Amino acid sequence: MTIDRAVLMFAGAVELLSLLLGLYVSTYWFLLTAFAGLNMMQASVTGFCPAAMVFRKLGVRPGVAFR
Repeated sequence: MTIDRAVLMFAGAVELLSLLLGLYVSTYWFLLTAFAGLNMMQASVTGFCPAAMVFRKLGVRPGVAFR
């Protein structure tokens, strides 16, 4: 798995988890959904992604989008 795919997998997991928590625990969890969406938009424009930095330090293979 490359960093690119790991970031996509992580972002998808955060989105789904926050949606479930928002439906069943508290609507404030929808703020995490909004944050994750904004972070994905920011990363697509700037190429800067904190999750990619963490995955790089964990030794995940480099990809094309996040170096």
